[in-house]
Amino acid sequence: MRTLPRFHLLLLLIATTLASSLAWAKDTPAQSSDDPPVAISAINPARDVGYHVGDILTRTITLKVSDQYKLLPTSLPIPGNQKRRQNKEQGIEIYASKLSESHNNGQNIYTLELSYQVFTSSIVAKPTALPPEFVKFSGNGKLFQARIPSWNFRISPLAVYGSVNISKDMSPFRGPLLISDSKHQQALIAAITVLGMSLLGLLYILGNHAWLPKMGGPFAKAYRKVRKTGADTPGLENAINHLHQAFKHSCGQSVFSAEEIIQIKPAFAPLADDISRFFLLSRAIFFDSSEQNIPADPHTWLRQFSRRCRDIERGMK
Repeated sequence: MRTLPRFHLLLLLIATTLASSLAWAKDTPAQSSDDPPVAISAINPARDVGYHVGDILTRTITLKVSDQYKLLPTSLPIPGNQKRRQNKEQGIEIYASKLSESHNNGQNIYTLELSYQVFTSSIVAKPTALPPEFVKFSGNGKLFQARIPSWNFRISPLAVYGSVNISKDMSPFRGPLLISDSKHQQALIAAITVLGMSLLGLLYILGNHAWLPKMGGPFAKAYRKVRKTGADTPGLENAINHLHQAFKHSCGQSVFSAEEIIQIKPAFAPLADDISRFFLLSRAIFFDSSEQNIPADPHTWLRQFSRRCRDIERGMK
């Protein structure tokens, strides 16, 4: 029982639209079949519903005719004129009219841009139309007119009267109800930014190559070389030599004790004990194998020590 009023309303809307179209056709004379052909194409507004009082609708009309005929500018719609049907104002006024002309392949091509403004409203959706327009051509001693077809649309009320149940008002003319996702996009961008900075920080801490500032220092190079050495005696000798060269380049001179290094590079103070142990290990490998207080696993310890020196070099404590 509830669907009956809506069905009647739909029938009334269709009947009103058909009556409007028939009235426009009745009010305007037909074009004679003896008149030269005029090719007419129209680009109408993207939607045909949802217009309110004060809105402006623009349509672009293209007319192509033989270059023997010219369009009469005096026949163009005049801005400010209210459109009438059966001597009644329709609440639609011509807002602007703009004409441009070109020539191609023996044809005159006229592009007419017409803007209409709505001056009427209603408590319900109201069907109406942009009225047909007639433009005149002359040439070869002949005067004739061409009809620009009308275009139907609906004018919506400014306010909805009474409560509306959205689930029962899903008209096919209504666009989708969109939910803004700007907040979610901002949160996603912030999360991606934090993730990118975190990955960059891990790259800076764990990276072995000189991709960023301070990543290509002497100890970064020494660390890469120490990792490639073996655990045998030649491998230990090479690892210690690489670290000696790193201390030399970092301090700008040859150094032989932790105190000397810390005096030149105070940033290495947290590694004072490890630096002293490094020099003891160096003497044990090259000069005196009976040296005490050296690591049990020299190769593993050298890798860890070179990495700690690299971290100090990069400014990490």
